[in-house]
Amino acid sequence: MSAISAAVSPGRKRGSPLLYFLGAVMAIFIGILIFVYIVTKQTNPVFLDEHGKPLASQSAHHAEHGR
Repeated sequence: MSAISAAVSPGRKRGSPLLYFLGAVMAIFIGILIFVYIVTKQTNPVFLDEHGKPLASQSAHHAEHGR
């Protein structure tokens, strides 16, 4: 019996809880990535200079578009 056929044999019940756990972790991670992507697409970041004031090019843009 080769190592591959032993790993794929139908009597493998020991690894299935680990596979479900890893699948759940992967699904949660992908969900977090999708959530963060959606939230960052909705934000309107304002870059500040070293004194905490909005940069001139962006403040003119925001005043023009009413934001």
